[in-house]
Amino acid sequence: MQIPTSSAGGPRIGVPVRLSSSSDPDPRVGEANDLFDYIVALLRGAGGEPVLLTDATGVRGLDGVILPGGGDLDPALYGETDGGTCYDVNAAQDELDLAVAREAMDGGVPMLGICRGHQLLNVLYGGTLVQDMDPGAVPHREAVPSDDPAHDAGSWAWHDVDIVAGSKVAALYAGWNPERVRIASGHHQAVARVGNGLVVTALADDGTVEALEDPARWVASVQWHPEAAELPAGERLAPFAAFVAVCRQRVPAHRARA
Repeated sequence: MQIPTSSAGGPRIGVPVRLSSSSDPDPRVGEANDLFDYIVALLRGAGGEPVLLTDATGVRGLDGVILPGGGDLDPALYGETDGGTCYDVNAAQDELDLAVAREAMDGGVPMLGICRGHQLLNVLYGGTLVQDMDPGAVPHREAVPSDDPAHDAGSWAWHDVDIVAGSKVAALYAGWNPERVRIASGHHQAVARVGNGLVVTALADDGTVEALEDPARWVASVQWHPEAAELPAGERLAPFAAFVAVCRQRVPAHRARA
């Protein structure tokens, strides 16, 4: 696809579109599509220019990429078979998101993963996932009736995460007590084996890996949803404004080529 320039001069930040229909009977699919729209709106509000990606063409010419939430990755991508708990596994979505991520990585484009995007980056780096988390002391998703795992998918579980001081993820929350953040959580999968070259920069109190980053390049990811509408407006905008600021550092060279 052709990458448009921003008339306002803001950083162009690619976001791969969601390919599952909101008419899917599983309400988690519609929720993921709504969250995609929130991310696009927050990027605009933070001064960025969202570029909706339907393929990976031109990704290296962007100023940043966000990998948003969505359904589960095909377990075959990390060497496992589906244990029966995965939902909305979409080969086309996996192909799009991975192609965008690979192009961004090869081109040195800053990249931020959110929820599924966090898990996808871990798999891209050779890591694995927990296909379905056992209930524990920390609520990672809203408790629902056992016979209806998709019930009320839009409600969040809330818990705190500890973020490593001086990390890229901590910088996203500068001014918001960046070492201990209360987050909106809604996931049934998690990082198992951490991918090669990634470091853990946030943990839940039960040891769940809540953030990862690559020390060698600007790649970071969070398991939670900073875009959740229930968060205070300033706290929602802050991580996206910080990421836009990172991406703005790439703008001059790209504008010179436009």
